[in-house]
Amino acid sequence: MKIYDFRSDTVTHPTPAMRQAMANALVGDDVYGEDPTINTLEAKSARLMGKEAALFVTSGTMGNLLAVLVACGRGDEVIMGRQGHTFLHEAGGVSALGGVVINTIPNQADGTLALADLEKALRSPEDIHQPISKMIILENTQNDCGGVPLSVKYCDTVGEFAHAHSLVLHLDGARIFNAAISLNVQVSDLTRTVDSVTFCLSKGLCAPVGSVLCGSNEFITKARRLRKMLGGGMRQAGVLAAAGLVALDNMIERLAEDHERARLLAKGLAEVPGLRLDKGTPYTNMVYLALSPEVRLDAPAIVKAMEKQGILIGDTGKRTFRLVTHHDVDDEAVAACIEAFQKVMSRAV
Repeated sequence: MKIYDFRSDTVTHPTPAMRQAMANALVGDDVYGEDPTINTLEAKSARLMGKEAALFVTSGTMGNLLAVLVACGRGDEVIMGRQGHTFLHEAGGVSALGGVVINTIPNQADGTLALADLEKALRSPEDIHQPISKMIILENTQNDCGGVPLSVKYCDTVGEFAHAHSLVLHLDGARIFNAAISLNVQVSDLTRTVDSVTFCLSKGLCAPVGSVLCGSNEFITKARRLRKMLGGGMRQAGVLAAAGLVALDNMIERLAEDHERARLLAKGLAEVPGLRLDKGTPYTNMVYLALSPEVRLDAPAIVKAMEKQGILIGDTGKRTFRLVTHHDVDDEAVAACIEAFQKVMSRAV
């Protein structure tokens, strides 16, 4: 039985062009700054993001952690959304490893953080009882709010707010290219007011490993030292960076195909009794679903039943799911997923 995997865009396999580029990659010792493929990837990434410099890292989690460690000292505070990836899905690393306090505020339905809430979250630097506010983190696309993209205007507004209050603005841009494609803007338009940004090569862009952290020369110099401290000096990592270069050259524009398949998937699933679309999706390549009250099975049971049909999906709660379209999900996979849900839900209602 053929298996179709909708759990995440992290499950994508490197393309044949990536495998060939990896086999032929020119490499050197990146810790010495001598890996030419790494250097090319970092320079290209910095240009795309409109920043001075970039650093190849193992993952988006490492990139976000480094950004916080550069900007914040022990006991300082970073403000982020309660549905932000750094708060929910990064093992509390900024606190455990950096001693940095996390102050969460609500994400609005559209993924944004309300300026009024940001204003209230700011600490008084004169009050010795409080930590010092140092950073704001945004996420674009905002995963747990349905993969919704944050607009250029909003990003600019938060950037202006942050800098007016002497705060550093970091963007968790794991899926920033999905946001740019959805909004029909240049990715640098979404990053022009942020001080640092991390983006993933290993999600919709299909590279097997890695993310890139971008910022000023000074910022990246500090991040490079901290990367070494965390064990992130990967030596001949040009083998991995070669796939990242193919991703940036060939895989960005095709993200629109993933968005279209998400729309087709959502349209089909919305017609299945017992299912309803959740979080206003799809915005980009994510479809969130919820079970109607009359459905007797819970989400984990539905996940198991779907797996028997050859469809892998992820539950996000007792009665909710997330499905993600990506390079390895074609039209046949979308049709198979809808058909499988029809069979499973006919026995669950």
